[in-house]
Amino acid sequence: MTALLDAAERMDREELRALQLERLRATLLHAYTHVGHYRAALDRAGLHPDDCRSLADLARFPFTTKADLRDNYPFGMFAVPEERVRRIHASSGTTGRPTVVGYTQGDLDTWADVVARSIRAAGGRPGQKVHIAYGYGLFTGGLGAHYGAERLGCTVIPASGGMTARQVQLIQDFRPEIIMVTPSYMLTLLDEFERQGVDPRTTSLKVGIFGAEPWTQEMRREIEERFAIDAVDIYGLSEVMGPGVAQECVETKDGLHIWEDHFYPEVVDPFTGEVLPEGAEGELVFTSLTKEAMPVIRYRTRDLTRLLPGTARVFRRMEKVTGRSDDLVILRGVNLFPTQIEEIVLRTPAVSPHFQLRLTREGRLDVLTVRAEARAGATPEQRAAAAASVAAAVKDGIGVSVGVEILDPETLERSVGKFRRIVDERDKPGS
Repeated sequence: MTALLDAAERMDREELRALQLERLRATLLHAYTHVGHYRAALDRAGLHPDDCRSLADLARFPFTTKADLRDNYPFGMFAVPEERVRRIHASSGTTGRPTVVGYTQGDLDTWADVVARSIRAAGGRPGQKVHIAYGYGLFTGGLGAHYGAERLGCTVIPASGGMTARQVQLIQDFRPEIIMVTPSYMLTLLDEFERQGVDPRTTSLKVGIFGAEPWTQEMRREIEERFAIDAVDIYGLSEVMGPGVAQECVETKDGLHIWEDHFYPEVVDPFTGEVLPEGAEGELVFTSLTKEAMPVIRYRTRDLTRLLPGTARVFRRMEKVTGRSDDLVILRGVNLFPTQIEEIVLRTPAVSPHFQLRLTREGRLDVLTVRAEARAGATPEQRAAAAASVAAAVKDGIGVSVGVEILDPETLERSVGKFRRIVDERDKPGS
């Protein structure tokens, strides 16, 4: 296994920390010198890049938020002249202005390197075929996976999202060993295999690399058992780089190793911003260490996780993301995340993994309804039992009463990207 590691993966912790500090100090100076937002933010805080003399000093520096990126739309966060930018990506912007990110050629090379490292850690090897069903375009998933797979020496099948029946046919015809896709769309592909009368366990696929949305251990078991593959987690976000910030190793499947030679992680209290000790759950914060076009300083991801020591690699691990602080549903004083409901749905007989949470208001009371699809062939009695079982499990495990609707198969809208788990109708007329 050691022969497969690159030079950075062979460093010890002291070597890594020295490299991190060197790169951190350079990043802070680069951002302060070339990005007006960072210069103003540090000046307001009475700080200068030279004030960072240790990794612990980073906690004194101000956070960067998605609102900061939107306020500087489109190119105000770039730290290089526009003529040096070789690619631009952007978020969907469904809740306001999109967040725009830029990459120099050096950034694109770094990105390809960390995704190649991620695919190798997931079990991928040069010469294998990679079916990429992440969306291409302004979303970072498709192109990020694509160039990383090519960097590793794999053959890329750029399927993108959509045309589910055709994707199933291509997997059968082209026989890829690896698939990279959102976990919710993998379930859609699973349904299509079964609709076509093909046993998913007979495909050529050996490894599934899933990211772009939180998913649970229950979903891992569901996918691994029904596809006979290793299902591993990849993590990234466009503001920090894209996919390839962290990766779960196939030999351990015990959390995602963060590529700490490029991305410095912290976990903070989501309310106070205080840095939390290793092992405490909180909000994940990243500072880029090698980005040229758009460095980010203490970017608040809103993803909730904890930092843990490395196992398969020297780099620290992050636990699988349990949810996002902005996905938190507070229902009658009780906090819950969609992933908690997912675990219950996946272990309930006669119910498929496809579900959605619908929030409405009755008078002054918020009401949550779990809408889950029945498995094909489930009887009315089994559906009724499943509804009662889900409601009881939510009440017992989370401590709140919810409504449960068991729908016909294929009732919920299928997603080719990130699945919309929460439908909030509380502000609609009549709600």
